[in-house]
Amino acid sequence: MGERRLEVVSTAAMDIADGEDSILPEASEGFVFTPYVQSLTERAFTYLDVGYPIHFAGPAGTGKTTLAFHIAAKRGRPVILIHGDDEFGSSDLIGRDSGYRKSKLVDNFIHSVLKTEEEMKTLWVDNRLTTACRYGHTLIYDEFTRSRPEANNVMLSILEEKILNLPRMRRAGESYIEVHPDFRIIFTSNPQEYAGVHKTQDALMDRIITINVSHYDRETEMQIVMARSGIRRSDAETIVDIVAQMREIDEKHYMPSIRACIAIARILVHLRRSADADDPVFKQICLDVLDIPAAYLS
Repeated sequence: MGERRLEVVSTAAMDIADGEDSILPEASEGFVFTPYVQSLTERAFTYLDVGYPIHFAGPAGTGKTTLAFHIAAKRGRPVILIHGDDEFGSSDLIGRDSGYRKSKLVDNFIHSVLKTEEEMKTLWVDNRLTTACRYGHTLIYDEFTRSRPEANNVMLSILEEKILNLPRMRRAGESYIEVHPDFRIIFTSNPQEYAGVHKTQDALMDRIITINVSHYDRETEMQIVMARSGIRRSDAETIVDIVAQMREIDEKHYMPSIRACIAIARILVHLRRSADADDPVFKQICLDVLDIPAAYLS
């Protein structure tokens, strides 16, 4: 008599995570560190060290995401990034069943007796929030107000009880996980936007510390423009002052950000020209980048 045992395993799964969702960023040597930025950074570090999530709120172009990555890099923990999305459901944050695993055991130890056993198990795939909670990563939830409030409800137990509920995993015997003590969240949002943005539930806002981020002071903006473009200080001063004037006009309810300053500076450097108010090329660059009537520069 011989032994013949055959185990057949088949797997069908979709969108299985490969564990490569996290990154380990390094603090940039070119990061502009003025007193204003230092104040924001120190406050954020203090709140995170105590264990509170922080929320950078401010208009577009104020460096909220850049600041979040800089702080996350300083923590020295892997970082996971999520962008808010109106289509998000809770499964897009915590995970879901993503297929199945079928195991079949054929036992023909006795040639006249054939035994077969089959077992089917669903496969659970962690999404980024669950991964961050398990391993103590820093989670950057960028523009989180673009996600619907019901999708963000999962955050409440994480921030209060330090537990992530996983109702879909109950079939696998795991209905929740304890949040790793090193886990931290940095939220960002733009309260001035109205299209595609949802009102955040009070219960969530009550659990986070909001740091309002406005347009940088003049010196900080000049330092950033010079660092990102290589332009001379005198030219950076002219560009920053022109953009600041456009913010004060604000007839179209559009306030150009530091991105506009950087764009103008980079174009001037590329053309090897200066920010000369009498130079028609410089004027045209400002008109195009800032999308304003020519009368504003006259």
